Amino acid sequence: MPTRNIRKVLIANRGEIAVRIIRTLKKLGITSVAVYSDADKGALHTKIADEAYYIGPSNPLKSYLNVDAIIEAVKKSSADAVHPGYGFLAESYKLAKAVEDIGVIWIGPPSKVMERLESKTYLRSTASRLGIPVVPGSLKPVSKDEALKIAINIGFPVLLKADKGGGGKGIRKVSNPEELSVVFDSASREALLAFGSSDLYVEKYLDRPRHIEIQVLMDLYGNVVTLGERECSIQRRYQKIIEEAPSPVVDRKTREYLSQMASLIVREVGCLPACTVEFLRDNEGNFYISEINKRIQVEHPVTEMLTGVDIIEQQIRIMSGEQLSIKSVLEFNGVAIEARIYAEDPDNNFMPSPGVINYLEIPSIDNIRIDHALEIGTKIPPYYDPLIAKVIAKGENRLEAIERLKFALESFKINGIKTNISFIIKIIESPDFKKGEIDTQLVERKFLRENKEQIQ
Repeated sequence: MPTRNIRKVLIANRGEIAVRIIRTLKKLGITSVAVYSDADKGALHTKIADEAYYIGPSNPLKSYLNVDAIIEAVKKSSADAVHPGYGFLAESYKLAKAVEDIGVIWIGPPSKVMERLESKTYLRSTASRLGIPVVPGSLKPVSKDEALKIAINIGFPVLLKADKGGGGKGIRKVSNPEELSVVFDSASREALLAFGSSDLYVEKYLDRPRHIEIQVLMDLYGNVVTLGERECSIQRRYQKIIEEAPSPVVDRKTREYLSQMASLIVREVGCLPACTVEFLRDNEGNFYISEINKRIQVEHPVTEMLTGVDIIEQQIRIMSGEQLSIKSVLEFNGVAIEARIYAEDPDNNFMPSPGVINYLEIPSIDNIRIDHALEIGTKIPPYYDPLIAKVIAKGENRLEAIERLKFALESFKINGIKTNISFIIKIIESPDFKKGEIDTQLVERKFLRENKEQIQ
């Protein structure tokens, strides 16, 4: 396959991920093109990009989620490629196809692959056929009666999940047969509104599982490289808050097993150039494939801090037609931990906290990386995800990484909006976190309950 020259990349995103991508483009000598809505006029990503194009009103449906507006900007800019970042249209096969249709390179999986992977049951059935363990449940969308039969067979509690869901949305726990009928109808309606499909599937509810994912790269020639795991078990309402590598419960043998499973499924479905295969680990140590994220992950800096691999750069090189030249990672030197900083108020049920930043002090510390798009005067609009920054700390061991992360968070000063920094510090200071005794329900079980009691 001939090498394709990528000289100009349009970033179909905003905020810290747009800034992050621009940084790599500058390193590679590639022209960067930003897009912006009314809410983002003068935003940092538009200032540091080589070019910037207006795509519409603040409402994301009319700008960042508007395929026609993005394509118009691609045409105006004469970009060679489009990088979608994460969120918004990053996993939209419709945008990918629209980009392909005008002869521009989509820095992500082919649109046909993306369309198939929208269905979680497609992944479950494919993995099952390959002998990769899946959480017990249905391998296709089910009716209410079918869901009930399967739930009785595998045992309550179960989860009803939107087949086209993602980002932690479209998931409902059901504890008994009587509850299932009511929840099924409401979950189906919610799925239709959120994802355009009312299809649901059912799977066994795992009590206090760990969420562990494998970073995978695949080039256009079928070569696959894995970059180890990230533990993402610290979550609030199915949304990740803190991620780390390596996982405290993954040794080399387990890492090799998970990497083999991840490589197998990625080759089978053709998910390139970078994707993440997510697994759940139950209390007996069994691993089950959960889903494939077909774009760059929010938590990718954790892997970059430990491996020195620029994943964005690899995406671009792969889609340029280059073969992978790096090797799989089966051993880590040190530990990296990432904390997501949100513009939200932990003392008010984590409500978003839009506003204007009037004071900002971002620490510059050895072994600390901070990805952000902030400056004094930055407006944090109410229209988009409240994630504003990511703080990543590296240490020789886990406790050292925790202490460095704590110091960096305490040194991160921001006024004009509220953030979850104090809440993050509370979690990483806890005995459970320090001992690595974590699971996806820990935050809900301990910290959110404590937070609510303190407010009352």
